[in-house]
Amino acid sequence: MTTLLISDLHLHPGAPAITEGFLAWLDTRARGCDDLYILGDFFEAWIGDDLLDLVDRDPTGHAALAARVAAALRTLAEAGTAIHLMHGNRDFLLGERFAEAAGARLLPDPSVVTLGDRPVLLMHGDSLCTRDEAYMAFRRQARDPQWQAQILSMPITERIDLARQLREQSGEANSNKAEDIMDVTPEEVVKALQEHNVTTLIHGHTHRPAVHDLEIEGAPARRLVLGDWQPDQGWEIVVEATGAPELRAFPL
Repeated sequence: MTTLLISDLHLHPGAPAITEGFLAWLDTRARGCDDLYILGDFFEAWIGDDLLDLVDRDPTGHAALAARVAAALRTLAEAGTAIHLMHGNRDFLLGERFAEAAGARLLPDPSVVTLGDRPVLLMHGDSLCTRDEAYMAFRRQARDPQWQAQILSMPITERIDLARQLREQSGEANSNKAEDIMDVTPEEVVKALQEHNVTTLIHGHTHRPAVHDLEIEGAPARRLVLGDWQPDQGWEIVVEATGAPELRAFPL
């Protein structure tokens, strides 16, 4: 029994090498696995599931990419792999329609699941970065159902422009932030583990792949951080039947 976890692929038409690498990974490495968890920022941006209606008339290529990725995931799902999708800070508008097209189910952030023989807390990771006050304010807004409904009511061309503007603003803002502000707050990690009564946390978001050994109330604990995918390299966490989660980098 094998479970694979990935995050932060940031798929978009401008990075075809990552898309091709991911599709090849699905067809080889992921084939035959029991579960696949995608822990957010699967897409660089997601403007709404109605993007799938534009496959033949979207000059940006986002719709064709989304449809191709959904079809590849559904092929894996139909072969017996359970696929779980979690929202990230880039693709928080992913909805049930895309999940259905991909043969996947949406997974709440956070979620406790059994991996191997132990309970594990899964998160995207952005909610742990509480020192970034500006981002946390945006996160609260972006998770507001009324705000999301307002965005989704906009014409799709306006949403595409808005997504581009938000990406540009995010990049500019991040370049002016201290490195530690964009990382997780250690106290929030401990709090999350205690609240969910687990000793293992897996997340992405920070693009700082590592395994951190912790101590929670005298007991050993671990935080595993998935890396972001690049044109020549991907990151995965592998969990076998009764084994511990293992972080791995691999060439694309």
